[in-house]
Amino acid sequence: MVWVRSEYAGALSVISAWLCALIPWNVTYSSGVAGGSLLFVRFPFFQVRYAWGIDIAQRVAISNPVSALSLQASQSIAVAYQAWVVGAAVLAIAVLFSFVYYAREAEVEAGPLDPVRLMGGLLGLTGVILSAATYLLVTRGFPGIPLPLGVLVCFVLSGVLLTVERTE
Repeated sequence: MVWVRSEYAGALSVISAWLCALIPWNVTYSSGVAGGSLLFVRFPFFQVRYAWGIDIAQRVAISNPVSALSLQASQSIAVAYQAWVVGAAVLAIAVLFSFVYYAREAEVEAGPLDPVRLMGGLLGLTGVILSAATYLLVTRGFPGIPLPLGVLVCFVLSGVLLTVERTE
């Protein structure tokens, strides 16, 4: 079964990287935390925390993976945040590569590696690392139920890119 025609594979790989960068990889809702609720929406390069029913100064807080990791440094879930930082770094490489591929398609296509498969591999690796981060959040005691939305998107797009039939 062909999911995408060969001539559109390059464009799909570029758009796939951008899409994975824009979709939250993890959404977690936690209730009963200090008498209130928290919603964490974790995008690859930042997270948004919404709090209600809790007496804290900031109801909405935005942080990047590195600053979020520093806040969790002494907690058991710090390793999950470390995995998130690594996953964000791999996705950043994919996004940077997508800009190069978009700007210089002919040169990238002429290179020694198939750029579509390379992008598929980078997105698959991102999915694996962010899956590990989700698993670590759950097993290290982070309250709430995580929904790994972006992780699933990474895996689906990776699978499509890795299995596309390329014609010369």
